[in-house]
Amino acid sequence: MLRIHFTPEDLARTRISAGPQPMWELLLSTNRLRGRDGDVVFAGWRRTVAARTPVTTRLLTDLAPVTGYFADFLTPIAAAASLDEALETLRRTPRRRLRHDLAVLAGSRRLPAWTAALADGHPETLNTLVDAAEQYFAACLAPYWARVRAAVDQERARLGAALAVGGWEFALGGLHPTARWRYPVLELGYPVEHDLHLDGRGLHLVPSFFCWGLPTTFRDAEFEPTLVYPIEHAVGWSEPDGDRKPLAALLGRTRARVLEELGERPGTTSDVASRTGTSVPTASQQAATLRAAGLVDTRQNGQSVLHSVTPLGRALLSGAIN
Repeated sequence: MLRIHFTPEDLARTRISAGPQPMWELLLSTNRLRGRDGDVVFAGWRRTVAARTPVTTRLLTDLAPVTGYFADFLTPIAAAASLDEALETLRRTPRRRLRHDLAVLAGSRRLPAWTAALADGHPETLNTLVDAAEQYFAACLAPYWARVRAAVDQERARLGAALAVGGWEFALGGLHPTARWRYPVLELGYPVEHDLHLDGRGLHLVPSFFCWGLPTTFRDAEFEPTLVYPIEHAVGWSEPDGDRKPLAALLGRTRARVLEELGERPGTTSDVASRTGTSVPTASQQAATLRAAGLVDTRQNGQSVLHSVTPLGRALLSGAIN
């Protein structure tokens, strides 16, 4: 369990990241590349980039295991959410920070020999690590970065709307399925017991495309208090637009569009109509047809109904059904 302790000053200073944080997305994406979790969402991307992943990526994965702690210095927060800025911050990592984080990492796993030079702050080794990060980003993330940014921007808009409607109590309580807000503490699911005292510094909220499962944060309280949490995804997000044509041929263009929109996020009938450019009766009829086919689930939500994609519908969107 992660417990984040707020003061009134912290709520005033809590902010939302200006966009996806490149180094967080980079490191978390290497976890998605090596693991099988989130297959419905990431399998297509994983298949595409596996063959072109640079061999130097092992320098990053040596320091970032799939589970447990990875070196805090690898994920500098860039104020402008710029890769160049993040890489330059990484390049300037102080020797004290390198030695500390590598010592913590060595407490849970055996480190390869090359990390000894990194711990000593050798500029050549640090530059090689930065180059590895830049090469991995160019090969595996850059072709998709516009889609990653669009999805994070959508979450930023959702969070901003939640804040406008119900304040921080409503916004923070809806960050994640495990989130529980009991002022002055926000509780979230976490692999270990961890308390983060903000002490007037505020909290930097970082919606993350490649974060999966539970939220994460820095281990060391010396860093800016940061909460990185997973966002909703559009199934099939990594596919070229042309690859979605068979779905329209199978379901019909309008029904396919309704299913794709609900795959991005659930919605009411009016919401679906607005997002697909159809009338409310048409959206209702198409949702009913998809529901009868087992692709969409519909539940009462106050005075309206909320439509969402079923596991069968997600499998169809992801191409798992042939």
